Amino acid sequence: MLITKKIVTILLFLISGLSFSQETINQLDAKGERHGLWKGTYEESKRPRYEGVFEHGKEKGVFKYFDDTKAGKVIAKRDFSKGNGSCYVTMFDRKDNIVSEGLLINKEYEGEWKIYHKESKIVMTSENYKKGKLNGIKKIFYDDGAVAEILNFSDGKRNGNYKKYGVNEKILEDLNYKNDELHGDATFYDGLGNISIQGQYKEGLKSGVWKTYEKGKVVKEETARKYTSKNFEYTMNPKGEKVPGEMKNREVKELKSTKKDKK
Repeated sequence: MLITKKIVTILLFLISGLSFSQETINQLDAKGERHGLWKGTYEESKRPRYEGVFEHGKEKGVFKYFDDTKAGKVIAKRDFSKGNGSCYVTMFDRKDNIVSEGLLINKEYEGEWKIYHKESKIVMTSENYKKGKLNGIKKIFYDDGAVAEILNFSDGKRNGNYKKYGVNEKILEDLNYKNDELHGDATFYDGLGNISIQGQYKEGLKSGVWKTYEKGKVVKEETARKYTSKNFEYTMNPKGEKVPGEMKNREVKELKSTKKDKK
């Protein structure tokens, strides 16, 4: 009987200890703000969606986000360790490869953000932000790390020089933009580094004399008509660029061409 009483006492002690060690989650402080460990679940599956610690309404440390599967793989981390309201975001695929990463300040993109090639440590896109808008140099890379494109942005719009390269690292295009429109000198290459076509754009339209080259010599010159943007209905090409579409005035003809005699 004495032994039985001792066993019961021990069991009661263990149960009591377990009750005190149980996790307290999703609590609010006196002001009604989140405080302590919080865990969220997906509405339908009830699987874990995220977990992280709040300190009187503010995120603290690293928050983890999970996919809606039995495996519950971590698909994102948000690191608030700096304590200044910023957080470093890292996105993952289901094989733990980094998909993208960068800084958020006041929930807006800031500084350099990187996007990686699928299941690779090689950067596919490197772009810079200021208060949520693209600002500065953006680079796009091939899957071997070679540069494919270099763009310049200010206040979310393309401004300045743009270069495009082939897989052989030879330049293909050397253009200029102003407020998201082609504007300024433009040079197109044949893929081997030789100039193919050269001219100028003005507010998205060809302007002045355009020259076509063969073997380093001008073989044709074209003079662009003085069109204005009012002559066109603008459309978006597959790259998301604004380009002239259908002409509003059907009688407006294309370029006047004059061939230059070959020597």
